Amino acid sequence: MPIELVTIPCLSDNYAFLIHDTATGRTALVDVPEAAPILRTLAARGWTLDEVWITHHHDDHTQGLGAVLAEHSALVRGAAADRHRLPALNMELRDEEHFDFAGHDVRVMDVSGHTVGHIAYYVADAGAVFTADSLMALGCGRLFEGSAPQMWDSLTKIASLPAETLVCSGHEYTAANAKFALTIDPDNPELISRSQAISEARAAGTPTVPSTLALELATNPFLRASDPAIRLLLDKKNASDAEVFAEIRARKDAF
Repeated sequence: MPIELVTIPCLSDNYAFLIHDTATGRTALVDVPEAAPILRTLAARGWTLDEVWITHHHDDHTQGLGAVLAEHSALVRGAAADRHRLPALNMELRDEEHFDFAGHDVRVMDVSGHTVGHIAYYVADAGAVFTADSLMALGCGRLFEGSAPQMWDSLTKIASLPAETLVCSGHEYTAANAKFALTIDPDNPELISRSQAISEARAAGTPTVPSTLALELATNPFLRASDPAIRLLLDKKNASDAEVFAEIRARKDAF
């Protein structure tokens, strides 16, 4: 495989991701919740870290950076819009910019909502999008800074990617998200099946991240605002998709 993806559990429920190009040996890291598990993984595989891609400013996605950079002289990328509250950046990125990593195109996507200035990274050659706390497995990030219409626009942007895309999100919240999703979409057979599989995976200590975009489109209520059954349950038959999403997000906040 030209690109190898490694999911690294961090803290109590975070994930970081390594992207390794097997032809050149170059390695990138998406987010740095804590240094120790990332450094252990790099050492075990004999990889040198070349780049760090930050999604947003929250400490549980950045706080391990200093310790990682103490051992690896990596270039750090992040959002220009968030420069004032991110660690020092070598490269500032803007929405819909593209950059090259080891001969692979990386698309930068502004996915504000959870925070303003949150970005995702889409690597077509890896078939993966790194979404952190925007689109999550069976969920989406709480709206700490952005608005519901803003987050809906961000999720719609991600949803337009190829259905087979891996969604590499930032947290192991899937079991709790499944319990909520079943209150919004209780008769969805794919969601019921997924919820059972999630329970089995977590009982075995197996991560539920990454997922696929096709699976999220079929089961994640935050992407399914146009579904007639969900609209009926929420008494939002004539509302806009953004309004339906806002209602789902409000219900999750109170769940």
